Amino acid sequence: MKDILVVAMLKEGKFEKFMGFMQSEQGMNERRKIADLTKTLGTVSPDKSSVMFKIAVHDEDALNTFLDGSNPVSKPIFDEVMVSYEIFELNKV
Repeated sequence: MKDILVVAMLKEGKFEKFMGFMQSEQGMNERRKIADLTKTLGTVSPDKSSVMFKIAVHDEDALNTFLDGSNPVSKPIFDEVMVSYEIFELNKV
């Protein structure tokens, strides 16, 4: 497993729609394919324009597919709510 930080910029007013998908059964099933959900930590900016998740990833290819629009489950919602995202690999020092 690898610790990854994902920062996503959301379209204005789309935070609730984004979180609705992420917490839905469909979203949870896709996320389980990527990471250990019990180790996920998330936060949101005060204006709800960005979210940040620290995740313990076990399938990096699935993570990229989930975020880049090539996953058929996440693509429709992310096309609607996401402006951009960045992925950072975390290393303990």
